[in-house]
Amino acid sequence: MKKFIKEAIPYIIIIVVVVVIRTFIATPVIVSGDSMKPNLHDGEMLIVRKIGYNSSSIKRFDIVVVKEGKEEIIKRIIGLPGEHISYKNNKLYVNDELIEQDYKFYDTEDFNLEEICTCSSIPNGKYLVLGDNRPISKDSRTIGLIDEKDIFGEAIFRLWPISKLGVI
Repeated sequence: MKKFIKEAIPYIIIIVVVVVIRTFIATPVIVSGDSMKPNLHDGEMLIVRKIGYNSSSIKRFDIVVVKEGKEEIIKRIIGLPGEHISYKNNKLYVNDELIEQDYKFYDTEDFNLEEICTCSSIPNGKYLVLGDNRPISKDSRTIGLIDEKDIFGEAIFRLWPISKLGVI
């Protein structure tokens, strides 16, 4: 029996390390659907950073995994707490100031924050998220602002397909 336990210890340690890493540090996710095209595609595998990703590190344009009901969705942070967001003529305005977007996205119909919530600025602990494929994306325009506690982590690395392996 001692020999069995001695031989099993390395495997137990490996299992514990994997569980700890997946629970607290990083975990893989698979993109499901087309709402993040043209930047992410259905079936791609990403690594999501969990550790240290909180209100002080969340930045505009981060790609995040969000709990929405029973599913997890991948979206882009567009609006931060305290901001007023609007899109006019496919351009992003934050507090009425034009913000350049240095990533590809499909046309965004005009909207403003008041169409999403009954607020003039995003409340503390909430975020406005959009998919990059704006015409079909299920995002803050339909599900409302996202609670910080529902942000699972930031997508930081693409594992699959191998041809696109690298930092997002």
